[in-house]
Amino acid sequence: MNTTQSRRSFLKSTVVGAGALVAARVFGAPAILPNRSPSSQLRIAVIGCGGRGTSSHVPAAAAERLVALVDPDDKGLAKALKKAGSQNKIRTFSDYRKLFDAMGKELDAVFIATPNYHHALPALMAMQRGIGVYVEKPLTYTIGEARELAAAAQKYKVATQMGNQGHSSEHYRRLCEYIWAGAIGNVTEVHHWCNRSNGGVGPRPPPAPVPDGLHWDEWIGPAPYRDYHPDSVKVEHGKTKIVPLHPHEWHNWHDFGNGSLGNMGCHIMDGAFWALKVEHPTSIVVEEMAGGSAERYPIGTRIRWDVPARGAMPPVKIYWWDGKRTGIKNAGSDAEDTADSVSKTARNRPPLVEKLEKEYGRDFGGNGTFYIGDKGLMYTGCYGEGVRIIPEDKHKAFPMPPASIPRIKGSHFGDFIRACKGGPPACSAFDYSARLTEFALLGCLAIKAGPGKKIEWDGQQCTNLPEINRFLNRQNRAGWQA
Repeated sequence: MNTTQSRRSFLKSTVVGAGALVAARVFGAPAILPNRSPSSQLRIAVIGCGGRGTSSHVPAAAAERLVALVDPDDKGLAKALKKAGSQNKIRTFSDYRKLFDAMGKELDAVFIATPNYHHALPALMAMQRGIGVYVEKPLTYTIGEARELAAAAQKYKVATQMGNQGHSSEHYRRLCEYIWAGAIGNVTEVHHWCNRSNGGVGPRPPPAPVPDGLHWDEWIGPAPYRDYHPDSVKVEHGKTKIVPLHPHEWHNWHDFGNGSLGNMGCHIMDGAFWALKVEHPTSIVVEEMAGGSAERYPIGTRIRWDVPARGAMPPVKIYWWDGKRTGIKNAGSDAEDTADSVSKTARNRPPLVEKLEKEYGRDFGGNGTFYIGDKGLMYTGCYGEGVRIIPEDKHKAFPMPPASIPRIKGSHFGDFIRACKGGPPACSAFDYSARLTEFALLGCLAIKAGPGKKIEWDGQQCTNLPEINRFLNRQNRAGWQA
């Protein structure tokens, strides 16, 4: 894929798109796709039938007209067919390239719930055919792909949505309205924490037989080819436990996923990115890190984004804490992590979380965010839920700000379906979600640089460590191009 579009031209196009999105929602401007009757059923294919694909995407598609399922795992396809229940004939494929060859003119939308490295290619293939696209978070595996999909959505005039469902909620809208009303003054620091530990220690396990029913070449797809192997082999209480790479632990590997940031970043960071009107940071650095290797993401990190002033908003430092902490190493440390040492570590959260939990006698959970302003503190949960000024008496004392952001009726999927049928653009269309994805993936770029190696960022590329820029894009394996 061509992922050479400049950040500058990308920002220019997405700012225009964001304005169109607001205009469409407020003033009822024409939708991106040609009008379609709201009562007509969309012909939808679900690409990726793992946990999220079968549990959420299949029922949402079946509420319209589910016509095709794609997954390289025969067992996953069987489960998805069972979940779909009684429908018109549903065609199945192990390869989405064959789906588009066979049914490219028979689809109105695709839902994509594949591993991250498979997000961009089927999305681009669909948009080129005028098909609406819903893609799970993060939007793409690389920053270059995010820019390319945003440009393609504008070019092909199709409905789009990323699967960060909190963006449809009342919660994040309330957060924005409180912060914009000055509820905690100028926000100068944000701390996100995540209990996921999508990483590991050491080299990959040796090759193993491909599990029955798994089409390995199609699973590898555009990534560099490797023989099948499990995620890890563990010995617990004298028994050998094999943890498979598929269907979930691919998150842990650089070639396939984006670690904990890719798994949860576009959920947890969405509120700060939206409410604080973030464009791009000027620098990103991994302050601490545990585990990880040349092939695996770390099992715990603390990462800082330095965001400059935006209009009247002052500079803000945005932190990401994830995974496990004990034994964590920082810049200059040459300590080696071992599988045994990291298996016993404690969860990695900002000290402020534990302090306030003790002070107020409440549990702030395994995933959440604190927004620190010069007049107070706010909290949100993983998807924006529980938005509150801390402590509670300050929240009750502050007048609830008026609702200034258009609300979404129904589900995040429903928002996308309406856009496909001629309604306003979906709330997390690619003009927004590509920028949020890029912001989150800059943390992955900092992980590749290593602890203490600050990335200076001009909004387009790294200016002080030019070797890092090779990770902005990746050449797909032969045969896996749009």
